[in-house]
Amino acid sequence: MDRARRIRWRLVLGRGGEEATGGEALPGEWGERDQCLAFLYDREYGPGRNVATPGEGGEDGDDDRGDDRRGNLAESQLTVPTWIDKVHRLFPRETIERIERDGLERYRLDDLVTNPDLLRRARPSQALLRAVLRTKHLMNEEVLRAARDLVRKVIEEILERIARPVRSAFVGAVDRRRPSSLRIAKNFDARRTIRRNLKNWDAAEKRLIIERPFFFSRVRRESERWRVIILVDQSGSMLDSVIHAAVTASVFWGIRAIKTHLCVFDTSVVDLTADCSDPVETLMKVQLGGGTDIGGALDYAETLVTEPRKTIVVLITDFGEGAPEARLLGTTKRLIESGVTILGLAALDEAARPAYDEHVARRMAALGAHVGAMTPGQLADWLAERVR
Repeated sequence: MDRARRIRWRLVLGRGGEEATGGEALPGEWGERDQCLAFLYDREYGPGRNVATPGEGGEDGDDDRGDDRRGNLAESQLTVPTWIDKVHRLFPRETIERIERDGLERYRLDDLVTNPDLLRRARPSQALLRAVLRTKHLMNEEVLRAARDLVRKVIEEILERIARPVRSAFVGAVDRRRPSSLRIAKNFDARRTIRRNLKNWDAAEKRLIIERPFFFSRVRRESERWRVIILVDQSGSMLDSVIHAAVTASVFWGIRAIKTHLCVFDTSVVDLTADCSDPVETLMKVQLGGGTDIGGALDYAETLVTEPRKTIVVLITDFGEGAPEARLLGTTKRLIESGVTILGLAALDEAARPAYDEHVARRMAALGAHVGAMTPGQLADWLAERVR
């Protein structure tokens, strides 16, 4: 039996299947898949399994799993939120649907989608946010309301961290030709203040009495004529980037200097610009999973372009194109030749750790697209440099 077949049989047999498949430890992600399957299907071996509720135990709610599969060397134990997150990262879509159905119907592992009280008690965290976004399609209206409140709490925490660095990148330059009534120290016009108050010079005391201080105005850069189109791949592997793209777009929306569009895509494109100011509403409308048609997303972005040389397309994707690659490259070439700037990001989050198809990314870069991975603050700095 070849190694790949042994690994698959090891996952099928579960606990006790090590000896029958050669006793070899499962490598890398296969070990994680084994852990996920054990978390659910080891319930067949009897009751007494102790599963943590979301937000309780450990940093992300981790606790002991009760009986564990022999030979499991997993670094951490799973909770329902982290289990859901791993399942969606490690398995194909049809397998995810079967695992979720077994969890809900066969093993009654339904706390996240049926228990609003549990969601209200849970400690907000990004792990729990990811779990909610992955299972919201299974929730009834009451649970959805509780989930929405939890999502809002987590998003507010993320906003608090990233809003200042994003906004600061677009602070206007000093305009030394026009006065301003905005009285802050960095705008103080010392020369004009002295000149306009010379009439108040006290020769006896040898001091200048400032009757009225003057301040510089700050002008908005010419970026108000720029259009930023953010396209976000909503495949399951891009969830962290989807979350940060929604938050970042909402901050951009509040900057009058730029016109922001936000669209998510799989094999079709959904324009969420109308909800751009509220990242919670944006995220609650995201449908994770499905195929990937990056070329189709760029085709849609092209319909939004009015002034190519004042347009930036921010494409957030793992570059795993599911549609014909020639279409994607053709649209990329056409947009760049028209004057549009394309920035392809393999990751947009606070860690900025990319995982992507290097072949497609390199071919887009060869056509003139910028490719990388950024934090929201780095993205704001990059955009501000382009629109000055």
